[in-house]
Amino acid sequence: MKIALIGADGQLGSDLLKILGGEEVFPLFYPDFDVTQPDRARLVLSRIAPEIIINTAAYHRVDECEDHPRESFLVNAVAVRDLAVICRDLDAVLVHFSTDYVFDGRKQKPYIEEDPPNPLNVYALSKLAGEILIRQTLSKYFLVRTCGLYGEAGCKEKGTNFVERIIELDKAGKTIRIVNDQRVTPTSTEELAERLSELIRTRHYGLYHLTNEGDCSWYEFARGVFSSLRKEARVLPVDSARYGAKAPRPPYSVLENKKAREVGLTGFSHWRDALEKYLRKRGYIP
Repeated sequence: MKIALIGADGQLGSDLLKILGGEEVFPLFYPDFDVTQPDRARLVLSRIAPEIIINTAAYHRVDECEDHPRESFLVNAVAVRDLAVICRDLDAVLVHFSTDYVFDGRKQKPYIEEDPPNPLNVYALSKLAGEILIRQTLSKYFLVRTCGLYGEAGCKEKGTNFVERIIELDKAGKTIRIVNDQRVTPTSTEELAERLSELIRTRHYGLYHLTNEGDCSWYEFARGVFSSLRKEARVLPVDSARYGAKAPRPPYSVLENKKAREVGLTGFSHWRDALEKYLRKRGYIP
């Protein structure tokens, strides 16, 4: 397959580049390739003539999006629409990633693809707008909602990932305060890339929830990290109000991989097993 991979040096993009190594992959990097410059994007993608375009670009500093809604919608919605139009014109399949935050968390049991979204913040609203624009433009797409990503490359915008950040805070001797009233499913970008590699070889187009199994609060995830490291750390639970983040988050945004099971995709491991594998690869545990 000929694949154009947008954001190939990002957290998810880096793992996709490794997993898809046997294919003809054209890695695209910001700022040389900027999704908000549609004319340039069309020129580059037309020259490649890919069968599949994978877009990992996003503006996902959730609190920052509250202050910069224009930029958030430009990257997460307008640029996504432009990519969808390019895919339609090139007869290419679009792979795009969305978020568990499109839900409001009131359901209190895992969300399936058919559940109605109700975003609580600007970031989530812009991502949902991107979803809608893809569906209105294309018939051949894989739209993937996922949750709590962490990978070896780290998030390019944030400079790290949750696991590395709390390990560094502990090494610095700091008390770590983590929210304990938001339930999520931390998801390995390596495992997500592996499942996506399976999915794009099918014609089962549409919306998918793809995460590791199980759920935990961010506080429990942090405790899980230090439990795997066999280490006591100063980790304190706080509620969202006391933590003081600008953007409201859903109290429960666990996703069920319902459609992935229906099409026969290999199952994900439990988040604790995925975490141990990550820590082992990083050399933190034998």
